[in-house]
Amino acid sequence: MSGANFILLINLSVAGLLAASFMAVAFHDVGRAPARWLASGYLLGMVYFAIEFSIPAFTDARPAVVAAFAVFLGATMAFNVGLARKYRIATPWPPMLFFLVAATIAVYFVQDLPRQSLARMMAYQLPYAVMQFVGLAIVWSSRQRRGRLDRILMAVLAASGVQFASKPFIAHALGGWGANPQAYLQSGYALVSQSLGTVFGLALALLILAILVREVLADVTSKSETDTLSGLLNRGAFTRQAEQAVLSAVRQAVPVALVIADLDHFKSINDSFGHASGDRVIETFAGFLRGAAARHHVAGRIGGEEFAVILPGANLAAARLFAEGTRSAFGTLPIDGLPPDNRCTASFGIAELHPSETIADLMRRADEALYLAKNAGRDCVRASAGPGGEWPSNAIAINFSGRG
Repeated sequence: MSGANFILLINLSVAGLLAASFMAVAFHDVGRAPARWLASGYLLGMVYFAIEFSIPAFTDARPAVVAAFAVFLGATMAFNVGLARKYRIATPWPPMLFFLVAATIAVYFVQDLPRQSLARMMAYQLPYAVMQFVGLAIVWSSRQRRGRLDRILMAVLAASGVQFASKPFIAHALGGWGANPQAYLQSGYALVSQSLGTVFGLALALLILAILVREVLADVTSKSETDTLSGLLNRGAFTRQAEQAVLSAVRQAVPVALVIADLDHFKSINDSFGHASGDRVIETFAGFLRGAAARHHVAGRIGGEEFAVILPGANLAAARLFAEGTRSAFGTLPIDGLPPDNRCTASFGIAELHPSETIADLMRRADEALYLAKNAGRDCVRASAGPGGEWPSNAIAINFSGRG
């Protein structure tokens, strides 16, 4: 077995493994169309390598050569469709399909040219280069934020396109690509060409696989940190992100405040109108909170009917305005499943971070302020007096079982 045959078998096996890897990603989430298209591309790659391996068995190799070309060009097209789906770019179906048909017809007819003709070799290799540059254009034109892996992918696509365009010259430098199609796998060029194909094909596959797996992991992390009913962060995720927000605010020497809210008489809503209505109250309040919070705010559901928002860059006065605005607006919102004249309210406790405090200290003081709001009759906002500060005389006897 020649070196090129050996590399070809390796390519066949690697293409199968990569197709299986992309299918595994696709099965993890049925909505991952990019992975399905990429898997299809590498399955077509397996077909291409199988045809290449079988060409020496044909007396008339033209049909097999043209079929191998069309299949591999189709594989690069499927790869580009996967990229377009991943980067949310409209798939350029008409130009790619037209190019596939036109290039295949051209390859069929250039078989009549001399075997070592530069035009014949260009007709075979340049379409692959074009498809790689189409993939590069897809990633480049995406409006998604591009990270390091995305930039490396673009660089490898560009290098792969260049290597396809340079193959006719490499073939010429190595003495051609065999006297006939059957002799191709015995040529020195075949060994170089198949090796380059292995390097670039594997590099592209591993890069896009890493990008997809990165998204899967991010999606899993997001789902594990999100409260299903409210769509806000759950308590654990809120605490972690709040700690980071507080540390960042301290480093930047800007104020940071915490707002804790609790829905009033929530148990009575469940008892009177059912848990489905109670769920809609939570959904409505969470949706309003999500809309009121800025992008740099951190909002979470930290208990059954309890919510919290970290406000980086906000002092106590700003936090009070946020809480008062949320309180007054929520009190006017109709809730599906509740009588039209029934309005829900919420109580709020606010606190501003002081030097040497931790996020636990801040949450404790905001929680104490919330109890003050509950004890004052609910549907109001109360602020923490600060570490070591004394509460007003009418707040000394706090009823710590007064939430409802």
